Amino acid sequence: MAEKATEDKAPSSSHNLTCPLCLDIFDEATILTSCGHTFCRKCLRNYDLSHQDRDHMICPLCREITKLSANRVDDFLPNVTVNGLVDDYHVECRGMNAVLEMRPKCTACISQREAVSFCKTCNSYLCEQCLTCHQSLSLMFKAHEIVSMQDIINGKVSIGHLSKKCFIHKQENKDMFCEDCKVHVCFKCVIVGHQNHKIKNQADFEQELRLKVNDLVQRCATKKSELEKNIQFVEVQRHEVYTAVQKVLDDISQAYSIKAKELEENHRNLIEQINAVKRSFEDDLYVLKTKDQQKINSICSSITLVANDRLGRLETDSLSAHPLLCEELDAILKEATDHTSAADITKKAQEKWFRPADGTRLELGRISESDPKLQVIQCVDLRGMMYGMTQYSDYSVAIGYGDKHSIDVIDSAGYKYQCTNILSKMKCLDLVFQQDRSLCIWPGNNQAHMYSPNGSTKSTIRMNSSGFLGLNRSPSDEILIATNEKQVYIYDPTGSTLKHTVPTTHNETMQMSATRSGLIVTSSCNTNPSVVTVYDRDGNAGKSLQAPFGVYLFAALDEQDRVYVASFDCKNGSVVIRLYDLHGLNLNEKVEFNALNMTVCRNWCYLVSLSPDMLAFACDKKLYFIKVSL
Repeated sequence: MAEKATEDKAPSSSHNLTCPLCLDIFDEATILTSCGHTFCRKCLRNYDLSHQDRDHMICPLCREITKLSANRVDDFLPNVTVNGLVDDYHVECRGMNAVLEMRPKCTACISQREAVSFCKTCNSYLCEQCLTCHQSLSLMFKAHEIVSMQDIINGKVSIGHLSKKCFIHKQENKDMFCEDCKVHVCFKCVIVGHQNHKIKNQADFEQELRLKVNDLVQRCATKKSELEKNIQFVEVQRHEVYTAVQKVLDDISQAYSIKAKELEENHRNLIEQINAVKRSFEDDLYVLKTKDQQKINSICSSITLVANDRLGRLETDSLSAHPLLCEELDAILKEATDHTSAADITKKAQEKWFRPADGTRLELGRISESDPKLQVIQCVDLRGMMYGMTQYSDYSVAIGYGDKHSIDVIDSAGYKYQCTNILSKMKCLDLVFQQDRSLCIWPGNNQAHMYSPNGSTKSTIRMNSSGFLGLNRSPSDEILIATNEKQVYIYDPTGSTLKHTVPTTHNETMQMSATRSGLIVTSSCNTNPSVVTVYDRDGNAGKSLQAPFGVYLFAALDEQDRVYVASFDCKNGSVVIRLYDLHGLNLNEKVEFNALNMTVCRNWCYLVSLSPDMLAFACDKKLYFIKVSL
């Protein structure tokens, strides 16, 4: 019956404890660390025998790869949780058999038959014959208390500990326990050899032991549950780690794909550029070759006619044409042969060179005809501290001072003069001239004033901001005003109508310029961090150029909408100028120019593009005119 009960119970209890390989209950359940699937250790060993040439194992279920160490399968970790469940399952299935196997033998006789009862009075197990004797000899065993083994097995009655006889005092039971000696003793042994020892009777000792064992069992169960939960938590964390690492790998792969695509595009553009250059040179050389070949053909035709042996037999008109033909041929022969054009084309081709990009930019580089450079061609001492600067012409700028009145106009030859068409007592902290020489200035309050070319007042622009105002104009003469409220205001050329308000959220705007298409290029100048950002008129921004702490950026637009950015390092006083191309709202670096020998000691600067080959840079009381060679 027990075997049948076991067979009936096993299928419902073991459906989650079956090895996927052998389809039997797990034997030494072992986990694959890469995917978490569990198999019998012996099954994994057998599976590994046919793949000894590999340094890894492929999971038979999900094909995930698990690395193998020198000991191969033996180094895999056991699945403690599954092994515990298997142990519980085996105990559950074999519990009845275990009870039957542990059923005690008769202790009342020497037959060693299986006990069917227990006599509490005799403290002995009884087989069927001994039980019959107990029941037959009623006079001797009438008062004895007998219980059946089935009641004992079912837990209906308890018989306690079965005392053994003392091997010294044969008639005495060892029903006491000496805690000092850790042995069971009889009453007489206590008197003889354990007088001063701590003695407990058997019942008390068994009760204490039972309580201690129960406590240990409970603590073991608690600890086991705690460890199993910890194992589950470790598995959850392992999955979380795997997910996090996989996300990083995916991000790296995505970034690589994007950058690789950019490099491929850069490479393709460079190849197209150099192929276009090659075709241009080939066309120029072909033109030279064709011209010379035409001259050869003309000479050959002329000499054939002139040297014709039938000359003496020609008519008068034909003879008169020959002198003219001879003169034409003589003129052709006197023409200088062009020995330099082809060499010039070759020289131009040889001047083409590839400038690799530096390590901070993800591009291959660019093709250039010569080494781009800047050269300071004029340094002018200013009569005061520069606060504002604007283009006046292709070779001159206008300077506004914070500690002086009036405005200076200074050209690239160093010549300067003062503007007399505005109020002589008004400070000018920033300014901008329009194409018709109308002037907008900021004298230092919350107003900007518009003046006509003759000096009369055109309008006054009143701002809510009481702080800094920066001025400039667009190519269509709109007035641009930046404030410390992170706004750029765009007025019509008269200064009377506000057309747009552009939020500049990336940083405070101190200087700005406008492209021909209406984009706004802003500089935060001497704030930290210093940034240059491009906005459209709806306030959408591209990726900002951001300088390190203590480095300040000043931007200027040229007439081709290229952006020059001067980086002033206030720690060492150096200035580096770079040229950027606009790609939408983003700036792509095109050239980093050579270092300039300039004395810069103040963190408020101004950079202005006067023409494609001329920049003006001002700082403190110095103005530099810089020639650009691209």
